[in-house]
Amino acid sequence: MMDPVEYATCDGLGLAALVERGEVSVAETATAALAACDIVDGQLGAVVEVYEEAPHRTSADLGDGPFRGVPFLIKDMGPHFGGLKLEFGSRLCEGYTPDADDFFARLVKESGVTLVGRSNTPEFSMALCADNLLYGATSNPWRAGYSTSGSSGGAAAAVAAGIVPVAHGSDLGGSIRGPAAWCGTVGLQPSRARVSCGPAVAESGNGMSQNFALTRSVRDTAAMLDCLGRPQAGDPFVIPRPERPYLDYVSGLRERRRIAWSTAPLMDAPVDPEVAAAVERVAGVLQELGHEVVEEAPDIDLPALDRALFEVWYFRFDKRLDELAASVGRAVGPETVGLATLRFYEFARRQDPERFYAALDALNSARRAFGPFFAEYDVWLSPTCAQVAQPNGVYGMDVDLPPEEFLQHEQRPCQYMVVYNMAGAPAISLPLAQHSGGLPIGVQLGAGPAREHVLIGLAGELEEALPWAGRVPPLHVSRLRGATA
Repeated sequence: MMDPVEYATCDGLGLAALVERGEVSVAETATAALAACDIVDGQLGAVVEVYEEAPHRTSADLGDGPFRGVPFLIKDMGPHFGGLKLEFGSRLCEGYTPDADDFFARLVKESGVTLVGRSNTPEFSMALCADNLLYGATSNPWRAGYSTSGSSGGAAAAVAAGIVPVAHGSDLGGSIRGPAAWCGTVGLQPSRARVSCGPAVAESGNGMSQNFALTRSVRDTAAMLDCLGRPQAGDPFVIPRPERPYLDYVSGLRERRRIAWSTAPLMDAPVDPEVAAAVERVAGVLQELGHEVVEEAPDIDLPALDRALFEVWYFRFDKRLDELAASVGRAVGPETVGLATLRFYEFARRQDPERFYAALDALNSARRAFGPFFAEYDVWLSPTCAQVAQPNGVYGMDVDLPPEEFLQHEQRPCQYMVVYNMAGAPAISLPLAQHSGGLPIGVQLGAGPAREHVLIGLAGELEEALPWAGRVPPLHVSRLRGATA
């Protein structure tokens, strides 16, 4: 049988290579994943459900993609995997089970992964944590009792702690990149429409929400994008793909890029000096690698952008919750949803559609103003998060704040991320530094729409220049196995 510690040192493609060579079986990798979960998740709380049948799957049960036999967690927040529970981290939806796979689920399965469980998330993925009243709080693997960020916090924690090498995440305002930054993993938000939302939905979050994955290595990110970034029949539009597979850009096909960098805050919230220093150091490394690097930033009116997003993100949120409530025979109220969720529900019930359409116009104007920056520069380098991880409880849905105050509070650490969701552009967080207090520092690189290959190429260079594979958090399978054996 595969040793859980050996398993936890492998990235996804590394495990898949062992399976392909016959050195381990699909059953052994799944068994190792469940053993890894047993070792660490009692202190972590990242996994809300394990699929005990996973070790009974064989290669014949799996897709033919490059991740054959690689354990994979799905986030408890859509898309739909038919026959598997989807509870949105909410007591309202406890036990809800969709009937059929959507396109994303089908593409995930075709990649070859073995589904081994479901990861934690804040209620309806609306906070910088993986904490909810249904399953409790996930701890950051680097410091017990600290937040993972959100909303893909359970996924990021599980990847960082060695439970799985790859896990599903989704990103509406930084929900892949923030957890990647705070937990020390790789997190890519793809371009708008790169990953299909079909068939029931044309575009998630009015085009601002993207589904993808969190990983430990750039090559896993690239290979998974090759698997999931495939247009599907009926998609409303298809964006350009590079000439070669994304995986080819990790260690080859590199070009000299023009890179702008900045650590100036975008709102009245400071940037941790060590975070700023890490970004400046990465800028220096990129210059040493031969890229043209200048200190510059786009002109972003974040408060105005937030006002527009506020109107768009929560339009018809009440209808969505009412539909879910009807499907499970419950009612929306203080017994079924958190305090902040209830506040947003009540806000949505009063919302004026005219403000929604005006906000769409404002987002278009902001997108047009941001876009020309990437005609001058290939990449903008910035912090992913302005601060490193904060204690659990600082952010979450069980707080009785008006929606505007809630969003302003949650925006402080994640001010650099939402502009890419607005623009439909890709951005990646890389675990390129460590704070003096031991917590990871994520550094973000963003590019123009459909330019994921540019980010993957630079990420591959930085992974070589500033490797992170040897950094292991205290809450990790390899550190806890002896204590639990």
